[in-house]
Amino acid sequence: MKITQDTKIGNIWSNEKGRSIIRKYAPEIEKEPLFIIIQASTLAEFATTKLEHPEPAEWLLAILKELKDVDLSRKWEQEAPPADYEDSSAVIDSAAIHAADSAEKWSVYEIELHGPNHGNPYVDVELRAQFKCGGQSVDARGFYDGNGSYRIRFMPQAEGEWVYRTTSNCRTLNGIEGRFTCTAPQAGNHGPVRVADTFHFAYEDGTRYLPIGTTCYVWTHQTEELEEQTLSTLAKSAFNKIRMCVFPKSFIFNENEPLRYPFMGSIEEGWDFIRFNPEYFHHLERRIADLGRLGIEADLILFHPYDRWGFSTMAPSVDRRYLQYITARLSAFRNVWWSLANEHELLWDKPDEDWERFGQIVTENDPYGHLISIHNFVNVFDYSRPWITHCSLQKSETDRSAQWRKQWGKPIVIDECAYEGNISPFWGNITGEDMVRRFWEGAMRGGYAGHGETYLDPEDILWWSKGGQLQGTSPDRIRFLRQVIEQAPSGILNPLWTEFEFIAGIKDAFYLYYFSTRQQCYYDFMMKPGISYKAEILDTWNMTVEEVEGSFEGNFQIKLPGRPYIAVRLTQTTGA
Repeated sequence: MKITQDTKIGNIWSNEKGRSIIRKYAPEIEKEPLFIIIQASTLAEFATTKLEHPEPAEWLLAILKELKDVDLSRKWEQEAPPADYEDSSAVIDSAAIHAADSAEKWSVYEIELHGPNHGNPYVDVELRAQFKCGGQSVDARGFYDGNGSYRIRFMPQAEGEWVYRTTSNCRTLNGIEGRFTCTAPQAGNHGPVRVADTFHFAYEDGTRYLPIGTTCYVWTHQTEELEEQTLSTLAKSAFNKIRMCVFPKSFIFNENEPLRYPFMGSIEEGWDFIRFNPEYFHHLERRIADLGRLGIEADLILFHPYDRWGFSTMAPSVDRRYLQYITARLSAFRNVWWSLANEHELLWDKPDEDWERFGQIVTENDPYGHLISIHNFVNVFDYSRPWITHCSLQKSETDRSAQWRKQWGKPIVIDECAYEGNISPFWGNITGEDMVRRFWEGAMRGGYAGHGETYLDPEDILWWSKGGQLQGTSPDRIRFLRQVIEQAPSGILNPLWTEFEFIAGIKDAFYLYYFSTRQQCYYDFMMKPGISYKAEILDTWNMTVEEVEGSFEGNFQIKLPGRPYIAVRLTQTTGA
């Protein structure tokens, strides 16, 4: 790949020769406070906005001339495990097996096999199983879990008797057969979340799901005590989705070393990128299971740019192996969502074609079709891609949800609309009132906003990064919004579009008016004649509902409290 003025600084920086040329022409570049954002800038952007040079155009021409022979092509060689991991003396299907006789629908059914561990089983051994029940057939990838242990995880989606048979290039793991009974799901188990009604969500059993999300990027990289506190806080909240990173994070207020690392090796000696660390993933999946018991979806961020360990700039072969491994380990958990990246443009080492490839790898290796998206910094990804199920946005203008629905034809989840808190960065110091307003405005336009909290803490335990306890004023009010939506006749809100007002509901049957920061003392309603309505005044900040005395139809006026954050709910009582 040839370098042009539109090539990202980071892509050039990843090449040794390219890095030396950049240092020659911009010797102070590494001292930039947010070098990670500089790396995501193109050469042209850097030349015109950051470079202190009297003639940016001349500088750009000069550096491009020296970079013309630098090739940035990424090589995506396909690894081929050996045809025979064991010699002919190994007995086919002789591995010791442990597997249950039954499993609940939409639970994790696991086959544990004990086999050889010579060489490097993470790379050398291919293991799969075909599961069949009636006319259904599901192919699931297995994985090596260390110490001679291999696992195949499966999420049964139909009750009845399932049979399975393994295939492997390891003779002792090949051709193993078994069966189990899938029983009815227990109370609270509704299956994985799916897109429903184009712009909304429901569990697989049809139960409506309203994503009320929060962000705790690296809560699973903290001490046991802090992680348990986070789970306790979540159990008492209204949040039913959490954005969280697979890899550790290095950023402000998050400078502590994690307790575990995803690969064998060390910071001092380097990482063995062809050998995963099972302990790391055991811990992650334990916490995903904990979330599942609380009814919380784990929106897993597979890559992010805030990295000092090299996990954001791994070789293409390592990226592929990692994605295959994590989908094999985790796709059987019903409460998993996939987020390819947080702020994908800042991952300068990965051009757009990589994300397309990653989306294909994940979807091809997830036989259950979990929800999948990708999150932006500034430049929104092309959400029309067929493998993307919903839009995951970083945008403060939640009132644009209806526009985005029309543009993409998919659910709008504004996972990051800023954070309630008091830290210096502009994204981390909005008030609780502003956060609640953004939630309401997004909901009234048919979208779903996401919560986050960044209040200063003497021990740098900010909810947005490490979890712990919530300090803000918005979570209780967000719970109130969730209750209001759940009480709507359809259990969702769709915009009844007007350019200047927030009105959602079902035409003629149900209307919800939200007045946001306005503080009028009355409102004149103009409704269809012949239909009577019950009227209620909702104070979205004080979380109160006051029924207005009388019945209303046609054109009528309702007195309002004259303060911000008021809503009016009209519910049909009689009429057409």
